[in-house]
Amino acid sequence: MKLDLKLVESPFVLEVTNESGVSIKMDATEKIGGKNKGMRPMEVLAGSLAGCMSIDILLILQKQRQEVTFYEVNIDANRRDSVPAAFETIHLIFSFNREVDLEKAAAAVKLSHEKYCSVSASLNPQIHIQTAVKHQS
Repeated sequence: MKLDLKLVESPFVLEVTNESGVSIKMDATEKIGGKNKGMRPMEVLAGSLAGCMSIDILLILQKQRQEVTFYEVNIDANRRDSVPAAFETIHLIFSFNREVDLEKAAAAVKLSHEKYCSVSASLNPQIHIQTAVKHQS
């Protein structure tokens, strides 16, 4: 995997581009001079966890012939009040359409988190990752 990161606007607006030419913007918090023109790196990290797990979960449910027509993940991440301000907890709530069997969905979430998700495997094991599944509201 190769990525390129470049400064696109001072002081902190950054753009990361992958080998396929797909890019995202990141920026620092406004408290230190950021311009709110991109996601914070820690937001990208928490979103990457949810995205990685989602690919696994949707693939597992597809193989189980579960028809997913609604899917959403709400992410609530808490960071330490120290430097570095690492994650303490990440809570992921996975919502599915009513036709999806929640027992199968919960098993897919567990498999992803514990076995398949590369992002999950790459995070510090001290981060407490909590998951829940529900039907859409």
